[in-house]
Amino acid sequence: MDTATAVLPAFLALLLLSPWPLLGSAQGQFSAGGCTFDDGPGACDYHQDLYDDFEWVHVSAQEPHYLPPEMPQGSYMIVDSSDHDPGEKARLQLPTMKENDTHCIDFSYLLYSQKGLNPGTLNILVRVNKGPLANPIWNVTGFTGRDWLRAELAVSTFWPNEYQVIFEAEVSGGRSGYIAIDDIQVLSYPCDKSPHFLRLGDVEVNAGQNATFQCIATGRDAVHNKLWLQRRNGEDIPVAQTKNINHRRFAASFRLQEVTKTDQDLYRCVTQSERGSGVSNFAQLIVREPPRPIAPPQLLGVGPTYLLIQLNANSIIGDGPIILKEVEYRMTSGSWTETHAVNAPTYKLWHLDPDTEYEIRVLLTRPGEGGTGLPGPPLITRTKCAEPMRTPKTLKIAEIQARRIAVDWESLGYNITRCHTFNVTICYHYFHGHNESKADCLDMDPKAPQHVVNHLPPYTNVSLKMILTNPEGRKESEETIIQTDEDVPGPVPVNSLQGTSFENKIFLNWKEPLDPNGIITQYEVSYSSIRSFDPAVPVAGPPQTVSNLWNSTHHVFMHLHPGTTYQFFIRASTVKGFGPATAINVTTNISAPTLPDYEGVDASLNETATTITVLLRPAQAKGAPISAYQIVVEELHSHRTKREAGAMECYQVPVTYQNSLSGGAPYYFAAELPPGNLPEPAPFTVGDNRTYQGFWNPPLAPRKGYNIYFQAMSSVEKETKTQCVRIATKAATEEPEVIPDPAKQTDRVVKIAGISAGILVFILLLLVVILIVKKSKLAKKRKDAMGNTRQEMTHMVNAMDRSYADQSTLHAEDPLSITFMDQHNFSPRLPNDPLVPTAVLVPITGKCIAKNSRKPFHQGNT
Repeated sequence: MDTATAVLPAFLALLLLSPWPLLGSAQGQFSAGGCTFDDGPGACDYHQDLYDDFEWVHVSAQEPHYLPPEMPQGSYMIVDSSDHDPGEKARLQLPTMKENDTHCIDFSYLLYSQKGLNPGTLNILVRVNKGPLANPIWNVTGFTGRDWLRAELAVSTFWPNEYQVIFEAEVSGGRSGYIAIDDIQVLSYPCDKSPHFLRLGDVEVNAGQNATFQCIATGRDAVHNKLWLQRRNGEDIPVAQTKNINHRRFAASFRLQEVTKTDQDLYRCVTQSERGSGVSNFAQLIVREPPRPIAPPQLLGVGPTYLLIQLNANSIIGDGPIILKEVEYRMTSGSWTETHAVNAPTYKLWHLDPDTEYEIRVLLTRPGEGGTGLPGPPLITRTKCAEPMRTPKTLKIAEIQARRIAVDWESLGYNITRCHTFNVTICYHYFHGHNESKADCLDMDPKAPQHVVNHLPPYTNVSLKMILTNPEGRKESEETIIQTDEDVPGPVPVNSLQGTSFENKIFLNWKEPLDPNGIITQYEVSYSSIRSFDPAVPVAGPPQTVSNLWNSTHHVFMHLHPGTTYQFFIRASTVKGFGPATAINVTTNISAPTLPDYEGVDASLNETATTITVLLRPAQAKGAPISAYQIVVEELHSHRTKREAGAMECYQVPVTYQNSLSGGAPYYFAAELPPGNLPEPAPFTVGDNRTYQGFWNPPLAPRKGYNIYFQAMSSVEKETKTQCVRIATKAATEEPEVIPDPAKQTDRVVKIAGISAGILVFILLLLVVILIVKKSKLAKKRKDAMGNTRQEMTHMVNAMDRSYADQSTLHAEDPLSITFMDQHNFSPRLPNDPLVPTAVLVPITGKCIAKNSRKPFHQGNT
């Protein structure tokens, strides 16, 4: 509560300066505020405190009292501590006084107890401007005796302040004795024993600083007095330093450490001695809060090396005035801080690091030490990235393989990238194969010291370059050309493999692999037979291998088996090895069968005017089994050159006898025999008037000459090979030519077969009888029998010759024209062509021997 200083009128000051009020006893002789208590405290405008524990008691000299006789006589104010509990207080308040100068309050007091015990404590309090009660500025406690003692209070207050002095009696624990006061005087001149303080000024400091109060007092013996700084709320602060200015003046310093807003209050200086106490006016400790912006700075612009901000310092917390504005900034990840003074609403921070986060605050300063407030809220922002400092250095090749390249490069630090966020890209391009090109870029891990480019073609020049990019720019390194290593080649193109077949060799050619993957050093071809048309050819043999130089893309494989399928595996190689093989199957051509050598050997066994019997020997198959044997009859003409058997061309087109007559062909097929009918040499009669596999074997014309050819044929799938040889020649005779009638051929053959069979049976029985009866006559009987048989056959043949004489005469002179007919245009087989044993008369050493026809010629339709 504030108090005002009592200002004494000028006339009161004059009265206080006069000496006579000290000698008078009447109330009117004292200055305002003093009291002798003759008429009680009310007459002096003294009041009991309404809020204390009990009251002071007035003792009057004109009235009896209960006090012990040893107590002083007269009128005064007293407290009997025995009537109250310890700690209870009674307060007597003087009237409020206003002064514009120094006051000295003089009074008498005593503390008495019959037993010499402590009756309590007498406190003097001074309340300023009706404020709260502070701590006592003077006090005395314990037994002081029966006599009055004098004390003085040097109160220093200044207009317009007011103050009020309060006497407080506090009961002690002894509860025995009396506390009394009397003869209070308010003087308008300085006290004699207690020092007076000069005006104490207000102290203003900024929060957090030390506050110092300088109290200057006048008076004697003041240096040895007790000094302290009293706060209005009751806190006492001891003196820090005392210094004598002269023999009647000294200075006392009081320091408050690092004051805050809570320390802001009224303070006064107090000095106390045994004879009294001095108190100064209350001075205010003003604690100013240094200003602090409420809002953070505002970002106006950003670049790689600068930040443009607006201070935004109009709204603050704390006290003004603001005499200085500063910008404080630092990296959020750093420890340094830099501060710049700013005299404009905006400010540009220069020379910053790119892509770096900064914390920016505004500092405001008011007057006084420690007037700089705490930094305001931070603006946390980041500068932009700058363009990379330079291009990466040349790539260093760490490893080269056929399909990958590993490259090393220097570590890319922030001083190169100028940005914490950046990309490292490897771009490559190459030309490969048939003008095939590829270009691509790969993002790499920028923290890895080595990077790998995969999936490259072997043996190819690859151009590499490194690109460093960040949001603000890019830098490219120079291109580095690297050739990948060789690899095994790819396969030989399967569509380039071409095989040309012969009977005992194969010509194979190919092309280089589409992906050579390097320099081709050689080709390797391995081959083996896998199957054959000829069962006699072995196909389970080990494979054979042929190597060709790099520039040879063909090969002739010799000494192969005809009619055999060979599997070829061809592969190319580089210095890295062989690539995969490509397979192809090629089958050799079959060969014509090999016939026995008939040169110089006459295969004719017997000859008649219309027949000739020859010995047929089986052929040897080559590459394919024998599919058929054929007997070809060629008519001889005088105007034609006779062919040599060895140089002749075989008859590929089968022509029947009927077709040769109608078409004018110079030959006809007399018979076609299955290969199973000739497992070993066997005779065959040309002109026996029988049908073999649809070919009629008519009797020969006696007056014509014939060449007899033996053909062996092998046929598989769509390939047919034929080998032929002339095995006999039949010359023309003078006997009339008989041309058989094809319509009557079957009856005659049946009759001749029946007669021949009967004769044969008769001859066989006769031979058996002759062998049993007489061995010595076997030769003669055999000759007679054969002679008879031959005579009968001669008569039969002559009869047949005569029957055909007319027809033979018609066709004897007509040459046969040479035509080539479809081999499937055969005459139909005779429906009834029985297999009849034929008696063949073979002249051997002038004897006739009956021979049965061999089983291979027995056909179902013959």
